[in-house]
Amino acid sequence: MKMHELKFKNSIHNYSVITGNNSLGVIQKKIKKLCPKTKKIVLIVDTKVPRKFKNIFKKKLKNYETFFFPFNAHEKSKSFRSVEKLIQKILLKNLNRSDLIISVGGGITGDVSGFVASIYKRGVNFINVPTTLLAQADSAIGGKTGVNSTQGKNLIGSFYQPKLVINDTSFLNSLPKKEMVCGYAEILKHSIIKDKSFFNWLKKNTKQILSKKIKELSYAVKKSCEIKIYYVSRDTSEKGLRMILNFGHTFAHAIEVKNNYSEKISHGEAVLAGMILATRLSCVKKVCNKKVLREIEDIYKKNNLTYTFKKYNNHKLIKSLIPFLKNDKKNDDDRINFILLKKVGKTTVPGKFKIQTQDLKNQSKSISQY
Repeated sequence: MKMHELKFKNSIHNYSVITGNNSLGVIQKKIKKLCPKTKKIVLIVDTKVPRKFKNIFKKKLKNYETFFFPFNAHEKSKSFRSVEKLIQKILLKNLNRSDLIISVGGGITGDVSGFVASIYKRGVNFINVPTTLLAQADSAIGGKTGVNSTQGKNLIGSFYQPKLVINDTSFLNSLPKKEMVCGYAEILKHSIIKDKSFFNWLKKNTKQILSKKIKELSYAVKKSCEIKIYYVSRDTSEKGLRMILNFGHTFAHAIEVKNNYSEKISHGEAVLAGMILATRLSCVKKVCNKKVLREIEDIYKKNNLTYTFKKYNNHKLIKSLIPFLKNDKKNDDDRINFILLKKVGKTTVPGKFKIQTQDLKNQSKSISQY
């Protein structure tokens, strides 16, 4: 299948995002061009990645001294302790600043590996090879790296852009349904915040994406990356416009922290719940029409995704999220900063809706019943 190459470009950074089946084949040529002085390569590999891909990397990178470090990726391993262990191992291999770190895994592996690359000797070359739908469609692009803390999700980190992102969709064949749903959440989010025609396309093609039909899957990843690049290239360090990408995430991160990052609920499932809650809040605040909420809910119903938000029809459960909402990193005062939805394809301006916790408590019943 044809490969698509998108360009992330702004005044400081310039790199390619390559999407396609078996696109891993270009990695040797790209490293030679982008990192000509590299001699040693550390690959931080999610333990869930099938072994056959390790053999592909060995073959493609035979001209380099390579080191494979397995990484057991889950939210609780997204920590300072994991970062320290990896850095100690890399130090023992004596990589210098012209060498290379490659992340091979999902969003957690990419976040931790990117953070390691950003602080090891104040920054080494970094390439991201995302292997989950969530990472390919969203988290591998934009340069956000970091770890969690007991106080909240992604509160410690840096912005560090990769030299290259390779979205090889053949990695997705081994993913369970839960992981596909997780990635689909971000694809759906991108359509809701920016592109009504893409949203309409998803209405017709979501089943094909979740069942891994390669043509629809590749298009969805490419389109999602285009939207992510649109925001990130205009606001690399998340000072304004890029915050729109957090639609649904204020609630989602609170759900994850409240559940102690339990594997029972994935990041994407929390985002799916968060988008419904954020759209309901948009209706309560008279920003959005109820018809828009029903149109979004309809995609959930047709694809058996309503389980992600059904429990939040209970206002007590919504109230229980409020203490965790307060610690969201987008808040810059004692109010909670929300991105709300006006209609499919258009959100409110970042910073426009900052809501006091007491107001949110008072409105929790309306949110649950909308």
